[in-house]
Amino acid sequence: MTIDRGRRQLQLRSLVKADAELELSLASVDIPVPAPHEVLMRVDATPISPSDLALLLAFADADGAKSAGTAERPILVVPITERAMKSLAGRVGQSMPVGNEGAGVVVEAGSSAAAQALLGKLVAAPGGAMYTQYRCVAAAQCLVLPEGATAAEGASSFVNPLTALGMVETMRREGHSALVHTAAASSLGQMLLRVCQKDGIGLVNIVRKAEQAKLLRDLGAKHVCDTSAPTFTTDLTEALVATGATLAFDAIGGGKLAGQILSCMEVAINRTAKEYSRYGSATHKQVYIYGGLDMAPTELSRGFGLAWGVGGWLLTPFLQKLGAEGVAKLEARVAEELRTTFATHYAKEVSLVELLQVDVLRAVGKPTTGGKYLITPNAEAHG
Repeated sequence: MTIDRGRRQLQLRSLVKADAELELSLASVDIPVPAPHEVLMRVDATPISPSDLALLLAFADADGAKSAGTAERPILVVPITERAMKSLAGRVGQSMPVGNEGAGVVVEAGSSAAAQALLGKLVAAPGGAMYTQYRCVAAAQCLVLPEGATAAEGASSFVNPLTALGMVETMRREGHSALVHTAAASSLGQMLLRVCQKDGIGLVNIVRKAEQAKLLRDLGAKHVCDTSAPTFTTDLTEALVATGATLAFDAIGGGKLAGQILSCMEVAINRTAKEYSRYGSATHKQVYIYGGLDMAPTELSRGFGLAWGVGGWLLTPFLQKLGAEGVAKLEARVAEELRTTFATHYAKEVSLVELLQVDVLRAVGKPTTGGKYLITPNAEAHG
């Protein structure tokens, strides 16, 4: 494919303004030219994940979105609360591109052998700024999708799959034998469930609704605990006894849940304790907060001894610690199991222009189980 260098492309931008407004728009920008080590990917599919929403919406409430543009070049304006503005000081006045990952065909390649080898291939890549029609990425970042795969199937090949595998790898490296995961009915949660089922790892799934619990049980989950049930702490303790899980990954962040998990871990461990210790069990219990579905303070009621930890976990720093060889092994598994373990399902596909419709943004801004959206930036160009 030959790129018309006189043509420009659309790129979604997120701008926090000094007057406490978020402005979402489509900028007209040049199609980039790949450097020797890069390829130019036509972005055919790119997902909207919770990690994208933080940058896209800047903690603004999408329910307050109002249209301020035209049908062809839409602009949405969303009010930002005073509290949120305090944490966004570094973003004010910066028009920022959005989108963590995507997939598409390589239409141009730099002069290096690695880049030239990818010309014409369907690849997936991370790198940010994917809510655009064309994106230059390093050849080394590209994952060649298996024969017969589609861009939609490969669009979510990095963030969720590598997060799920990263959680399991963290478990192994830190000497734990089973996992606890909150917001477990999400796309990531279902993916982690399939990984643990395939690898024979005990997994305790925590959800917030009865229908989410049923969804996971229908998928074969053995241990599902619903925080809305009156028996939640009892159910969680029994699941921890059954699995021996002493490591949790929490997508909620705020409120009492992290402390409840640690407390139930302590109770489960003491079920088999041979002697009493006023310091609590010597078994280390760890909760990693990796999301912020609840932005309230994290509350810990200290009833779980002294061998415990609460910290943050991010995918990128973990992958940096893992190293290139370790990451390559994870990516190879993702490619091999793309349509099974790491399959992602989407509720709806939208173009860049459609994303900036008020009703669409409001739906995107309130993610629901099974409600994941996929952006197809070049859909209109393809007719």
